[in-house]
Order: sequence, then structure tokens, then C-alpha cells
Amino acid sequence: MTQVTESPATAGTATTAGARAHAREQHGRTVDTMRYVPAATAPARLTAGLAEEATANLTWAESLAFGRYTTLNLARGTRIRLTDTAGDACVHTLLYRAGALHERLNIADTVKVPWQAYPAAGHPLVSDAGRLMATIVADTSARHDALTGATTLEGNTARYGAGTAHSASPAARQLLTLGALKSGLGPSDVAPSLSLFKGINVDPAGSITFTGSAGPGAAVELLLQMDAVLVLANTAHPLDPRAAFTGTAVDIVAWHAPQDLAALEMGTLTGTLAPEHLQALHNTEHDLTARNAR
Repeated sequence: MTQVTESPATAGTATTAGARAHAREQHGRTVDTMRYVPAATAPARLTAGLAEEATANLTWAESLAFGRYTTLNLARGTRIRLTDTAGDACVHTLLYRAGALHERLNIADTVKVPWQAYPAAGHPLVSDAGRLMATIVADTSARHDALTGATTLEGNTARYGAGTAHSASPAARQLLTLGALKSGLGPSDVAPSLSLFKGINVDPAGSITFTGSAGPGAAVELLLQMDAVLVLANTAHPLDPRAAFTGTAVDIVAWHAPQDLAALEMGTLTGTLAPEHLQALHNTEHDLTARNAR
């Protein structure tokens, strides 16, 4: 028998050689929404406005498509900027403590501890152990939601005809579950999330009104107080009144900024911290000191 090996130029992907050639042809190609590895290869639009020091210390750069999720394990002292570039993103956010995943963002306490239902610059993100996980250190959106929660499979199916993670209208909870699974967690670990870039307002009678987006270019920055797993799902808000499932990408960059931790505590980053915020910070620092002393 004579063995014939097709050349990669004509084989397409029907053979191993052709599939390998095709795969290698994709190397270096980019699309509008993707993660850039290394982060320094990200296009200039993602890093626009960053200080030179921040650009030199990039650890994450990604444009997250609408209807998709992402997750990354990030170090204490990391600063993350999310930008609603086109003005129609809605980013459902969860945080878990790296190395101790049972501790995670507690939205109820994140509202109660600072006595503030509307997250904005200076707002603490608190864990279920009363520790400070992160702080919103900059915000030009002021359209966020810590009360309504995430869309569900049942809700999206009734409204859009589908809600599974790989459907045309994935629910936030389905996407957040996939992100949690990447760290060995499961559906029961997907707690209520914080929604960024789509806001709500509660009137004196208790009715919730959807206030939508602040428009293109709004950005929010988080500073991590501890090593954490961040899970993000960019998908529709449960109160979005539009009949169609629609939205736009969010741009994400992160950089190591440990010097900001001291600035936050000293009050030179977001202003003097409220007593409750400062106590949550001290709870985190005390725990870290005790762990490091072992």
C-alpha cells in the first residue's frame, strides 16, 4: 500500500497535518472580544488613560463580549478597571477569597455595612466574614445594582425563549455558574451578585425603577484587599425593559498596585474611610497578619 500525505496547503482540516496547519495559521490573529496573553499585547484602546506605571504592571487585559463570562485569580493589591466602552454592558460580579473559597462577597452586608444601597466610588465590597474584599476606588458610571440580583434560566427562557449558558440569550446565573466551576465551585456557591453599569432606584414606597446605563465610556475601578477569584458575566439586567436580548462588550484591564492599599487606608485614595469601611479593612489585615505569623 502506498501512503499518501496531503500537503497542508490542500488538506484543509480533514487530516491531522491539515488541522495542525490551520490551527497554526490562527496564531497571532485577534478578534474584537478576547483575552490578550500576555496582557501587554492588548490594543491601545484598552489601556487608554492608564498611567505609565499601571501599563508597565498589567496582569490582565480582555474585552468581554456581551453574553459571555470570564474569571481570573488575582493578587491582593490588584486594581481592576472595567469600561463600558459602547454604553450597553451589564457586568454581574462575584468575588471569592483565593485559597479559602468558602468566604465570598456578601451583597447584603455590602449594602448594610456602609449604610448605602447605591455603590459608587468609595464603596466597600464586604465578605460574609465581615472582611473587606475590595473597594470601588473610581467610578464614572454611578449606575450599579446591589439589590436586584442576576437573571435566571427560567426568567430568560420565559422572556427571550432561552437562557442556557450557550444559548443566544444566556442568563447571568448560568454564566456565573460556569465561572465558579473553573475554581471547583458549583451552583450552590453562586450567591447574589453585584451588577455594574446598569442601575436601579428605589422609591420611598419600595418600588424599584430601572435607570439603565450612564452611556458610552463609563468606567469603574476596584482595588482588591485580598487574593481573590473574580467572576464576571456580561449579560442582560433582569429589569431591562427591552424585548430583545441586547448589549455590548466590556473592556477589562488589571494591574498590580500594592501602593494603593496604604493610600486607601490613609484616606488619600478615596477620601477618609467611614468607620465601618475601616473596620472591615482592619478585619482583613488582622486575618492576613495572623495567617502570615503561622
